[in-house]
Amino acid sequence: MSTGDQSEGQVLLLNRLFRLQWEPAQEAWVLLYPEGMVKLNGPAGEILKRCDGRLTEEGLIADLEATFKQTGIGPEIRNFLGEARRRNWLQEG
Repeated sequence: MSTGDQSEGQVLLLNRLFRLQWEPAQEAWVLLYPEGMVKLNGPAGEILKRCDGRLTEEGLIADLEATFKQTGIGPEIRNFLGEARRRNWLQEG
């Protein structure tokens, strides 16, 4: 079973040890945590700001496809979410 299959139907939620915020000086979304900061690229910020406990993985993909009027981006989003889980940026919601 893949990571995506294990989380099917569960809402996406940022780990409470991390804080996502827009950083004007960096002109980017950043992920803050006690030991430092991760500067995110545009797509990563768009994905993580939707990990607020309201959307499932499929819901997040549908929202991004509608927002940016693009289809077929699911595999890239799933890859990013897998990496975010590996880094413990997300917790089970």
